[in-house]
Amino acid sequence: MPAHETPARVPAPAPATQDIGGGVWSITVPIPDNPLRYTLVYLLESDRGPVLVDTGWDDPTGRTALAEGLAAAGFALADVHGVIVTHHHPDHHGLSAHVQEQSGAWIAMHAAEAAVVRALHESSPTHWLGRMAELMRDSGVPDEHLAALSSFGSGKAPLATTLPDRELVHGESAGVPGRDLRVLWTPGHTPGHVCLYLDEPGRPTRLLSGDHLLPTISPVVSLYPENQGDEPADPLGDFLDSLERIALLAPQEVLPAHQYRFADAAGRVGELLEHHALRLAELHVQLQREPLTLWQCAMGMHWNRPWSELGFVSRHLALSEAAAHVRRLVKTGLAEELQGAEPLLYRAT
Repeated sequence: MPAHETPARVPAPAPATQDIGGGVWSITVPIPDNPLRYTLVYLLESDRGPVLVDTGWDDPTGRTALAEGLAAAGFALADVHGVIVTHHHPDHHGLSAHVQEQSGAWIAMHAAEAAVVRALHESSPTHWLGRMAELMRDSGVPDEHLAALSSFGSGKAPLATTLPDRELVHGESAGVPGRDLRVLWTPGHTPGHVCLYLDEPGRPTRLLSGDHLLPTISPVVSLYPENQGDEPADPLGDFLDSLERIALLAPQEVLPAHQYRFADAAGRVGELLEHHALRLAELHVQLQREPLTLWQCAMGMHWNRPWSELGFVSRHLALSEAAAHVRRLVKTGLAEELQGAEPLLYRAT
């Protein structure tokens, strides 16, 4: 091969179901056509049967993987006592309805997350696409990107709309019989995202972190769904505050929903705080030069690939991230929205 080419990197095989000690198992459920490749579903043994933390993506391969993972841990799908959902995204909540149908298990999530699921349950896809198109026009999105919105999500699993039976409350027990598992509300990636803190005698403290804290990936932080008249939310501020609370907790091991388990939660939190501080500073410099739309802000920020190489979904996520960062600058008094501009324009203060 020519000297400037390198062999294609072969990804490591997805991990098998693993007993990670203390009555906790890790089950790998694949995500189709996604660079994340899989969700790590955690099984907690309890006095009443297994409780799952997240369930994975709902398709035939995912259903088979979850059933086989349960079997490797010595259980059947019908044995599942409960499901704790860290957040509503389909690679986490997707199989919850299937598990409930097969086992009668309860489903629990935070009230703020249940509100999002309820809105999805009660609204048609046409409503959400129309609302998204309106927000994108306000953001200065060009016509060719808006045109691609009509096929957004085609061929993909729909967002799960199964409503929970139980509510997870920050600081309280997660309701796993015989286990000391506490709920930590960690908004940012979604409004009602939760982590779970497992603190039992004679065992290392563990944080089941969902998407909030991952070993090498910074989760997407975008604007929450808002109604007219709502006080504008600050999801990035929520995320940064949640990270700092996790650092103070200092769990000995982090069990994330993607990639792999790791120690030094505080060190990883420090990296993420620095990442977003640099991103905010970079954006502030852009807004000092001239007023910009959210789309122009996104185009000027640094991503893992050049803007010209990002596809529709990646650009949409980048726009969402840019919007959350601009909102943070506005909330902290470092930027402002120009009144009466269409599309919306922002400048540094």
